[in-house]
Amino acid sequence: MQAKKRYLLLVLCGVSVILCYILIPLLATYREDGSQSWHSDDLEFGGKSRRYLDAEDSHDDTNLQTFSRFQRATKTTGFRRRECRMETCFDFGRCSKGFKIYVYPTTEQVSVHYVKILNSLRDSRYYTTDPDEACIFFLAIDTTDRDTLSPSYVKNIPDKIAKLSHWNEGRNHVIFNLYSGTWPDYVQDQDFDIGYAILAKASISVQIFRPGFDISFPLFHKELAAKGVEKGTLGSLAVPPNTQYTLAFKGKRYLTGIGSESRNSLYHLHNGKDMILLTTCKHGKGWKVLQDERCPHDNEIYDKYDYKVLLNNSTFCLVPRGRRLGSFRFIEVLQAGCIPVLLANGWELPFSDVIDWNKAVVWGDERLLLQVPSIVHSISDADILAFRQQTQFLWETYFSSVDSMVQTVLEILKERVVQHSARTSVIWNSTPGAFSIQTDFSENLSDFPFYNNINQHRLSHSMVLPPMLPLATGGNFTAIVYVTNCVVLGSSPVSKLLKNLVKSSFLAKIIVLWNCDGPPPVRSKWPVIPKVPMIIKSVKTISARFHPWEEISNQAVLNLDEDVMLTTDEIDFAFVVWQHFPERIVGYPARNHFWDEPRSKWGYTSKWTNEYSMVLTGAAFYHRYYNYLYTTTLHPLMKKTVDQCQNCEDILMNFLVSHVTKLPPIKVTQRKQYKETMLPSNNISKQSTWLEADHFSQRQACINTFVTIFGYMPLVRSNTRLDPVLFKDPVSNLRKKYRQMEVL
Repeated sequence: MQAKKRYLLLVLCGVSVILCYILIPLLATYREDGSQSWHSDDLEFGGKSRRYLDAEDSHDDTNLQTFSRFQRATKTTGFRRRECRMETCFDFGRCSKGFKIYVYPTTEQVSVHYVKILNSLRDSRYYTTDPDEACIFFLAIDTTDRDTLSPSYVKNIPDKIAKLSHWNEGRNHVIFNLYSGTWPDYVQDQDFDIGYAILAKASISVQIFRPGFDISFPLFHKELAAKGVEKGTLGSLAVPPNTQYTLAFKGKRYLTGIGSESRNSLYHLHNGKDMILLTTCKHGKGWKVLQDERCPHDNEIYDKYDYKVLLNNSTFCLVPRGRRLGSFRFIEVLQAGCIPVLLANGWELPFSDVIDWNKAVVWGDERLLLQVPSIVHSISDADILAFRQQTQFLWETYFSSVDSMVQTVLEILKERVVQHSARTSVIWNSTPGAFSIQTDFSENLSDFPFYNNINQHRLSHSMVLPPMLPLATGGNFTAIVYVTNCVVLGSSPVSKLLKNLVKSSFLAKIIVLWNCDGPPPVRSKWPVIPKVPMIIKSVKTISARFHPWEEISNQAVLNLDEDVMLTTDEIDFAFVVWQHFPERIVGYPARNHFWDEPRSKWGYTSKWTNEYSMVLTGAAFYHRYYNYLYTTTLHPLMKKTVDQCQNCEDILMNFLVSHVTKLPPIKVTQRKQYKETMLPSNNISKQSTWLEADHFSQRQACINTFVTIFGYMPLVRSNTRLDPVLFKDPVSNLRKKYRQMEVL
């Protein structure tokens, strides 16, 4: 009998052990911070715990949670929602009317962070005020700070969400979050049920991140610009000088609560020469009470270095985890052109869906801290240059303003919803970036002005490309002539212009845009145009000259005012120049902008100087793709400003091209006495309004309006001018290719 009891007891013990091995992993999947499992090393024994783990902060993995908290986690999040994907938790039926976003009306005060996010959403070209048209919904409830100790913490969010008419358990909703959890453990839970919503969260760990559904969002300071493009310190095309320091860091180390053990060990790497790793204990109210024996020495060295000077004079900058996985330091380092060295195991980097971070950052391992110096010393100068230039491209394109970050989120969401519009990794990670490539225009990379023969071999694996061309674009051009004077007699300026145009061997087509009170004359009244088709269109607005007319079949567009006095040689030479610079505006009349200090606003000038920032599109070549961008992507207020004043369309096109390329236009040479020949004919007073004072004041007003909407001044100054060979050289005119450019 006693033996049977012993055997029964052994069986029960065995069953208990098996159940423990089964139940513990199951419980681990419902952890409140979303990680997948426990490890035996994670549990605390005798006050000691494993420190180097793949989660947001060390206490997230070392603090054993009570079972009641796990029960609460399963109620608020649920395993099924943890496994959300677009195919399972998103209603694509709501997007049948196209990709539109809706922002709920704001009913209460929100934080500075969220004000900038909401303003950017409402300024987006995808924004609609009709929720029935919307594909994606954004809350006006501020969810950016879920730290219960923060003054920005919003209470009773579940009750507020329940009142939203289109909530539908969170489907097709996006929730922004910058901070989650609070002292001492800083868990990543939002402390309210997000339902089936997409989470755009900063400092998110790979363990709770749902690939293809959530979006890792950058942590940004409230002082970051709302709009615009702030230049990086290095410059995307600059060759980096020899920096003073190889590796640098300056920041806090934590004496209590959750923090990075890596920061407490950085003093091992500091040598005071090329490795400057500085930490301070001076933070929090009780730091003096809690300070250890290293604090006085660390604080003394810390105060000797200026943070920005250190950033701008270092090749590599350490970015270790702090209270949370991410920090402000990440985008600060990108702006400085310093290569981030990450010590944040398990961090899902911002916009990881589309950005190839292997081209811009170096990953370190928190468990192998002492290997960091050898890692950075092993990287070649060529790779350092490539890394630093990529940091500048990523900063200026996706991180330099809140608007850039929000628009990146929208483009990622659009590609998930409208899958045929998805851009390749090459487009996302190379100049000019995804914002400037609209696949609705074309799926062929060669139809865009940014990818010429130099990089075709590198890009051909991802896009359809034509055979190699002798120049960047080859082919001919389409001329667009904007006409506002109803006279087309043989002696009229437009007739003379058309006669010079048709002599060009590169001309493929002429499109006349007729913006007059009466209908255009019958075809027999126009000059004879042999062998070249001429299409006449009646238009009502000046923006029509940048409409993407389907008749434009050539990549090159020559936009002309009717009164421009260009010779055939000038047209041909400008076209040859443009073939080598298809991403820029190439032309003749140049203008400049300047900062008017007494009036504290931007000014516009037509004075002839060595410097310019605009080439007017009244006599200039550009790529036809810019017509598409002008019509489909610019803010409606800018085009409304142009059409109301029937002016400034050329300035706006220069703004657009410089904004996309970050480059100035190119001015080609002028004939002798060009200044006089480009003046409108004396008998066309209607066309001479550009000489009036009101004309200049109107254009200055346009510039300041455009700067406000863009959020910055995109125009880039240049003093480059391209001349043909032997131009103005004291040799026989018969030896020159463009002979007409030497005479009137």
